Amino acid sequence: MKLCIAEKPSVARDLAEILGATNRREGYLEGNGYCVTWVFGHLCSLKDPEDYNSNWKYWRLEDLPIIPPQFGIKLKNDAGAIKQFKIIEQLVAQAEEVINCGDAGQEGELIQRWVLIKAKCKVPVKRLWISSLTEEAIKEGFKKLKDAKDFDNLFAAGNSRAVGDWILGINGTRLYTKKYGKDKMTLSVGRVQTPTLAMIVLRQKEINAFKSSEYWELKTMYRKTEFLCQIERLKSEEKAQKGLEYIENKPFEITSFEQKEGKEGQPRLFDLTSLQVDGNKIYSFSAEETLNIIQSLYEKKLVSYPRVDTTYLSDDIHPKIPGIMNGLKDYQRFTASVLEKAIPKSKSIFDNTKITDHHAIIPTGVQANALNENEKKIYDLIVRRFIAAFYPECLVSNTTVLGKVDQLVFKASGKQIINKGWRVVYDDLKGDVDSEAKSEKKENKDTILPIFEKGESGEHKPVIHKGKTSPPKHYTEATLLRAMESAGKLVENEEMRELMKENGIGRPSTRANIIETLFKRKYIEKKKKNILATETGMSLIDLIKSDLLKSPELTGQWEHKLRLIEKGTYDPQTFKDDLFKMVRALSDEVIFN
Repeated sequence: MKLCIAEKPSVARDLAEILGATNRREGYLEGNGYCVTWVFGHLCSLKDPEDYNSNWKYWRLEDLPIIPPQFGIKLKNDAGAIKQFKIIEQLVAQAEEVINCGDAGQEGELIQRWVLIKAKCKVPVKRLWISSLTEEAIKEGFKKLKDAKDFDNLFAAGNSRAVGDWILGINGTRLYTKKYGKDKMTLSVGRVQTPTLAMIVLRQKEINAFKSSEYWELKTMYRKTEFLCQIERLKSEEKAQKGLEYIENKPFEITSFEQKEGKEGQPRLFDLTSLQVDGNKIYSFSAEETLNIIQSLYEKKLVSYPRVDTTYLSDDIHPKIPGIMNGLKDYQRFTASVLEKAIPKSKSIFDNTKITDHHAIIPTGVQANALNENEKKIYDLIVRRFIAAFYPECLVSNTTVLGKVDQLVFKASGKQIINKGWRVVYDDLKGDVDSEAKSEKKENKDTILPIFEKGESGEHKPVIHKGKTSPPKHYTEATLLRAMESAGKLVENEEMRELMKENGIGRPSTRANIIETLFKRKYIEKKKKNILATETGMSLIDLIKSDLLKSPELTGQWEHKLRLIEKGTYDPQTFKDDLFKMVRALSDEVIFN
C-alpha cells in the first residue's frame, strides 16, 4: 500500500476522500490501495542539551558554549504525539511507498522529514506539492508527484535554521541569564527575536530622547488656494513676523503652472507580509491573527497557499485566471469588465523567475460560504487585490503652481484623478476601511487646484503658521513587519522591497510568531496600535554588547545564506560552522568581560 502523511487530520480527510480511502481506522484512513495518516505539527524536535550530556541540564557558565558533536531529533514528550507517531511508524514499516503530503513549505518539509527519519523509513518517498487544497489541485498534484530528493535542499535549509536557532537560543539565553539575570529572571536571546527587539528598542530610545521644537512658516491664500513659502522653517516668531510684514500689501504673481498626467500602477498581489501589513493597517489585526485567518481560508479551499514571500504568479496560472474570476460570484460587478477582454500576460504579475516554491496569494474561485466576520474581511482584501491587479492603471493629473511675492517664492501642489482605473475596485469598501477611503477622497478633493495663468497677479492673504517638530513614530505591527522584511531599512518602493526580501529577518511564516514571543516575554507591549519596548526589553538590549546578536543586517545575511542553502548554492555545514565560531566568540566575550 501507499502511505500518505498529511499535515493535520482535516487535510488528511480531504486527501482520503479524493483517493478513495474511506475506511476509518485508529489514527488513519485506508482504502483503494492507500493509507492516509497525519501529524499534529511538530511531532519531533531537536534533542535538548541534557539528552547529549546529563551535566548540560544545569545552567552553568563553565559549560558554555554547548555544541553537540552531532545533532539528533527526539519525539515530543506528549501522550498524543507519541501515540500518533507509533501509528505512523507501524504504517511506514508496512508501506511500499510513502507520499509526503505535508505543508508545501520549508517548515512543512522539516516536520515530515524528521518524522520519517525517526520512523526509520527505508521505502521510496514521493512529494505532493500543491498550492491550494481544492479538489482540482489535489488531483493534479497526485498526477505529478515529485521525487522527495528534489526537496533535499529545502530540508537542509529548514534543518540548518532549526540548528541555528537552537545554538543561539540555548547558548545566548543561558549566557546572559547566568551572567546578568537577577532574581531568577530568564533573559531570552534568539537569532531573530533579538535583532527584532533591538530595532524596537532603538526606535523607543529615539522617541524618548526627542525634544520637540517650535517652528514658523509663511503661507498665503490666493484664489482660495494655500501656497507655502519655499524657505527653511523659521526658528523664531519674530523672523516670521518680519516675513509677514515684508509680503503684506504686495501683489502675488503666478510664475509657473504645470500639469502633468501620471499613472498609479496597480497594487501588487499579496504575499503573506503585505497581507499582514494591510490586515493591521485596516482592521488592526495582529500578524498572528491574520496568519491564522488566512490559514483557515486556505484549509477551506478559498485561497492559495499563504506562507509565501512572492507577489508574482507563474506563467501556468495565466490560463486559469478567467475561471477563477468567474468563480467570484459576489464580485461580478468588478470582474465583468475584466472578463470582457483577453487577460493580458503582464510581466508585473506573471514571472516564473520570481517564483520559488509557490506563487502569490490569490483566491481559488471556490464559492465562499459560512465565513465569520474576520474571515470575510481578509478574504475580501485578497479578492479585491487580485481583481485590481488586472484593472487598468489609475490616471492622475499632478499639478504644481509656483508664485512669488517680490523675491519670495511660494508653491502649491495637488492631484486630480482623471480615470480611477483599479481604484474602482475599492470604492465600496465597508466598515473600518470606509473611513480611510472617505479620508482619501476628501484629501484628493481638497488638493484639486483651479487653473492659473502664468503672469496673473492679485491680492492675497498672508498668514503665519506655527508648528512643532514631531518625534519618530512608534512601530506598529504593520511597520515592524516591513522593517523585518527589509532588515531594518524603511523601503516603500515595491520593486526595491522585492530585491531586499532575501536579506530580511526571519521568514514570512515565522515573523508573526517572533512578534508574539516578544509580547509573551514582556519585552514589548502594545498601546493602541503602537508597539513600545518595556523596561525589561530595553535592559536586555543594553546588556547585549554584541552587534552580531543585535544587528538586523547581519541577521539578514544569515537569512540570505539559508536561502542559498535552499537553492543548493551554499553548504549547510559552512553555515553551522560559522554559527559555532560566533557562539564561541560570544561566550568568551561575555564570560570574561
